[in-house]
Formats: sequence, structure tokens, C-alpha cells
Amino acid sequence: MILSDREIIERVEKEQMIEPFVDHQVSDEVVSYGLSSYGYDFRVANEFKIFSNVNYTAVDPKNFDPAAFVDVVTDNHCVIPPNSFVLARTLEYFRIPRDILTLCVGKSTYARCGIIVNITPFEPMWEGQATLEISNTTPLPAIIYANEGIGQVIFLRASEECAISYADRKGKYQRQRGIVLPKIGSALSE
Repeated sequence: MILSDREIIERVEKEQMIEPFVDHQVSDEVVSYGLSSYGYDFRVANEFKIFSNVNYTAVDPKNFDPAAFVDVVTDNHCVIPPNSFVLARTLEYFRIPRDILTLCVGKSTYARCGIIVNITPFEPMWEGQATLEISNTTPLPAIIYANEGIGQVIFLRASEECAISYADRKGKYQRQRGIVLPKIGSALSE
């Protein structure tokens, strides 16, 4: 079952599911964000890690070098180089209830410009700021606007609570704040 706008508001009030929470759609002269009919359009914060392929021949998720990124903090926007990507984070902090799993998708405004946003599902009992991967698939530089909408989260309520949640298995990205690079953990945390 997908949560409606009314149910999302109830869960936010009861469980602080989203902080900060905007209880309506904001769209005047910005990429929209806030509550929608059956989801929540979250914002990208003003911190970015721009990928630089200088001195690198391969990207290795088991041995990722933080030096592969240039850190940028901006009040306005970030420019993604052609055919490259940035890591960013949500402005919002999420607390996912035990009976909820989410699906996350990028905003169509960006997709129509060749900018793809990848966000993995938020598992039951996961909490934190989500790390976002934003790809520029075009041969031109692309602009991402800080503190504006970047993606939508859809909340799916399960028919029953899970036996083992993300928190129970001590997931490696639990309570993350900021942009978190790839981690390799034990079998319990993957």
C-alpha cells in the first residue's frame, strides 16, 4: 500500500519521519519540493563531491579513493562536468518506520535534461541523510540547484513488519550525515 499525503503527514507528526518537513508543494521559480499526493519531493543540500578522473584508471567500490572528488559548498548551484557525476546528500533527514520501505526516483525536470539521479531504497528502520549520485549524461556541463527538489520518495507500507530491519542488522549507512562514500562491511551489514 502506498502512503497518501494525509498518511505521510500523520507519520511525520507521530514518528518524525522527515526533518525538515514541508507540508505542501513549493514550486515558484524553483525545482519543486515538499509533500505531493503520494510521496515527498526531497531537496539536495548545498554540499557536493564532484568526481575527477585525473590520475585514475578505474573506479573500485571496494577501495574507493576520496581524492577522486573535489569538494564544493555553494549557496546557489553546482556544475557537473560533461559525462561525469557528483555525490550529494538530501537536505532532509529521514527516519523510516519498521513497516515501511521506500522507492526513490529522480525528478523529471532533471531527467528531461539528461541528468539522472540514483537513490537506493530506504529500508525499514534506516535513518539518515541519503547520499545521492547525480549523473550528467550529456556532453555539456549541467547545473544542479542547491536547496531545491532533486527526487521523490514513495512510502510503501508492508502487510506486516519485517523480522529483521536495517537497524537490527546494524546497517553500515545507519544514521549517516553528510555525503558518505562507499563502504564495505561485514556480511551482517550488507
